[in-house]
Amino acid sequence: MSKKLTSRAEDYSKWYNELVVKADLAENSAVRGCMVIKPYGYAIWEKMQAELDRMFKETGHQNAYFPLFVPKSLFEAEEKNAEGFAKECAVVTHYRLQNDPDKPGKLRVDPEAKLEEELVVRPTSEAIIWNTYRNWIQSYRDLPILVNQWANVVRWEMRTRLFLRTAEFLWQEGHTAHATKAEAMEEARLMNNVYATFVENFMAIPVIQGVKTESERFAGAEETFCIEALMQDGKALQAGTSHFLGQNFAKAFDVKFATKEGKQDYVWATSWGVSTRLVGALIMTHSDDKGLVLPPTLAPNQVVIVPIYKGEEQLEAITEVVNGVVKDLRSKNISVKYDDRDTLRPGAKFAQHELQGVPLRIAIGPKDLENGTVELARRDTLTKEVVALEALNEKVEGLLAEIQESLFNKAKAFRNSHITEVDTFEDFKTVLETKTGFISAHWDGTNETEEKIKELTKATIRCIPLEMKAEEGVCVYSGKPSKGRVLFAKAY
Repeated sequence: MSKKLTSRAEDYSKWYNELVVKADLAENSAVRGCMVIKPYGYAIWEKMQAELDRMFKETGHQNAYFPLFVPKSLFEAEEKNAEGFAKECAVVTHYRLQNDPDKPGKLRVDPEAKLEEELVVRPTSEAIIWNTYRNWIQSYRDLPILVNQWANVVRWEMRTRLFLRTAEFLWQEGHTAHATKAEAMEEARLMNNVYATFVENFMAIPVIQGVKTESERFAGAEETFCIEALMQDGKALQAGTSHFLGQNFAKAFDVKFATKEGKQDYVWATSWGVSTRLVGALIMTHSDDKGLVLPPTLAPNQVVIVPIYKGEEQLEAITEVVNGVVKDLRSKNISVKYDDRDTLRPGAKFAQHELQGVPLRIAIGPKDLENGTVELARRDTLTKEVVALEALNEKVEGLLAEIQESLFNKAKAFRNSHITEVDTFEDFKTVLETKTGFISAHWDGTNETEEKIKELTKATIRCIPLEMKAEEGVCVYSGKPSKGRVLFAKAY
């Protein structure tokens, strides 16, 4: 297979799909709409998972695990949530196969093994978790409950794309229970801030924090906080959501507690989550026509060292020096790989590591040994320089920090240059079709207008920014009064 990618300018979607496969991140599986995450792609997810897990635990959360299967009666208990996910549900109806008497060597569902109650394969876990919380909560002393689970979920998507939208995906979902509305709202905001901090500081992706409109909220939520990012093709991507669920699930599952005053009240709830979709966001924010560009904080290998040699004697001499370099770099918590494979020439190795987005590449040969130098190449700028071995550790440390900051600043500059204020619907449509990006426009606050704009342009309200300035105006579509601008965009 050719390593050359379709250019982003030629076909962005094709570029993305090729890059995911050629960079060895993931591939389609034998199961329609499901993906195999390969070791290199999973290593990126593991780094995300480890950092998020640390952040969750620092904010007082604990991990637990709940069943994959949800009895249909429980799933139906919170009506809005059930209706919101009904069309995406996979349902288990039988528990056994048997030999097919009409087709030797084949199996069929055993008609006698029908479940007494059908089981929904979780698209989200609020129902099974709140049914469990009913047993855990009796008094205000049992609150708050701050639980997260790392899991897989199934949403039977008709149109799928690796990482961005698959029938099964990996995620984390936090589910918390509180004694007061104020405490639950504070939790929902806190976790949205955690997501924003992670995505900006570790993924080097700038985000806008906001709340969703009523029609875009999570099914069963009273308020949905979100972080929205902008991809290189000018489309928005929802990178994370945090939901204030009010008392909806507590009422659906009769979860009450005795207050300090001795009264009975329903528990207040939140849920929040991010998924392997973040890997897709990482790819589409930073990568180029040569392959992945990874921020150092999430790169499986931050540094790769490639020896250039002829014969075993030269390799041994290079390896002796490299072993010291590797030891020194790892002592500074820098992940480094020594690529001494004898099955590929140096040029092929360079191409592979460039495709896979390794932030820094070091090449070292016999002349470098003589001079006490190495060649150091940056993936983000594709620039090279000669560095003295004695200064290498400090240089690598500094460059990794510089690359991280540079990637964020570049993405932020692109995002900021693609936020356009418009005051007429004609300008709205023109910007959407020519410049793309976020469109800042007045909206009259009605579902009817929001739906009509979506129908005419395929653009949705991505969020009402938390830092939206108070600005009287008129709706870009209806001409009715508006209290402020919201952000529209076409989105993944």
